[in-house]
Amino acid sequence: MAQKLKSVYVCTQCGYEAPKWYGQCPSCGEWNTLSEEVRSPASAKSPSTPSRSGAKALSLENIDSSREARYLTGLNELDRVLGGGLVKGSLVLLSGDPGIGKSTLLLQICQYLGQSLRVLYISGEESAHQLKMRSKRLGVSCDSLMIMCETDAQYISEYIQSDKPDVVIIDSIQTMSISELPSSPGSVTQVRECTNLFTRVAKTFNISIIVVGHVNKDGNIAGPKVLEHIVDTVLYFEGERSLSYRILRAVKNRFGSTNEIGVFEMLSSGLAEVENPSQMLLAGRPQNASGTCVACIMEGSRPILAEMQGLVAPTGFGNPRRMATGFDYNRMSMLIAVLEKRAGYFLGNMDCYINVVGGLRADEPACDLSVALALVSSLKDTVIGEDVLAFGEIGLTGEIRAVGACEQRIKEAQRLGFKRCIVPYHNLKGLTASASIGIEVIGVRNIRDAFDSIIG
Repeated sequence: MAQKLKSVYVCTQCGYEAPKWYGQCPSCGEWNTLSEEVRSPASAKSPSTPSRSGAKALSLENIDSSREARYLTGLNELDRVLGGGLVKGSLVLLSGDPGIGKSTLLLQICQYLGQSLRVLYISGEESAHQLKMRSKRLGVSCDSLMIMCETDAQYISEYIQSDKPDVVIIDSIQTMSISELPSSPGSVTQVRECTNLFTRVAKTFNISIIVVGHVNKDGNIAGPKVLEHIVDTVLYFEGERSLSYRILRAVKNRFGSTNEIGVFEMLSSGLAEVENPSQMLLAGRPQNASGTCVACIMEGSRPILAEMQGLVAPTGFGNPRRMATGFDYNRMSMLIAVLEKRAGYFLGNMDCYINVVGGLRADEPACDLSVALALVSSLKDTVIGEDVLAFGEIGLTGEIRAVGACEQRIKEAQRLGFKRCIVPYHNLKGLTASASIGIEVIGVRNIRDAFDSIIG
């Protein structure tokens, strides 16, 4: 007698299973995240995974860690985000918008990895002929690079076990499926079980696996949220379609920092590294224009200079407009309130706009001072010098609070030719004598002091 199929509803955020549909997930509380999955009673058993018989518990002191098990990818920006290279036996998830350059980036690193390692590139979206055409355009030619066009996850895992390559690239996880599961490829169950299967292969045979993941219309990684918990590293490729620059960011990294970013530029020949993002973001700055100020953002251990632009204009409506691009909207509203209450600049009948040039996201509180200076500069139509840089956190009483890595920020400004740097007064105590060579460092206690020092 044929087994009866049944429907279950699985939450794409937390993996909770319910017998019927709910508008709100009973487990995580998210709305409209339950999707229907059709499965048979036999599919409740997890698919077979590689055998791990003979595993023994080891003392932490007896585990050998003398050799650094990392593979360099040939791209310094990617190695920086990974924490120094691709860790042997790790599972890395690379996600991003369609056409952002995920497959291009992975195919480019195959050229360098293939010089000393055996690389297996598995594509579930493109044919072998299409991959050959793209490899010619990118200049990728390597005898150690093997191509496989397959979507059966169990067959792929068996092939990896027999062939034992050093690095495996799977493009993409949403196209993989396990025949024992009745759901379609890309569903919550298929994505979760396929990822579990590849994780067992990576850990058991010490093979590095890079998996490409799609995103949904909200910009989040498609599939269950548990997918991000299974893998070791989650990288997100972001950027505007109208701009040629791409930013690679680590959302999760078990083997390194999640604060590092990598900057790339999309060219006709592929992705090129941008070793000096500050110079790129400051290129094309307007001269003798009000409403602009340069800030220094710390992305991990890297200081990046970015231009903050502010525009203040009389409103034509009853309620003034507030708009921020690349900056937190709520923090912008707070800064406007502090400017009115503590500095005496009335913006209640003015439209205010903030823009971070270059598509960068400025989430650090150290950008508060430069944003406030840009708004006041636009309000008074007063030009801030092109050789001036400012950073500092603004409190609700109008004070300028100290920020971290002050000396690194000043040295980056000095390297790019800035002559004056407005910093929190409390940061002056920890500066060395070499930090102020060739640049004037001005310490300010509150926003009034900052305005008087450069605007007057």
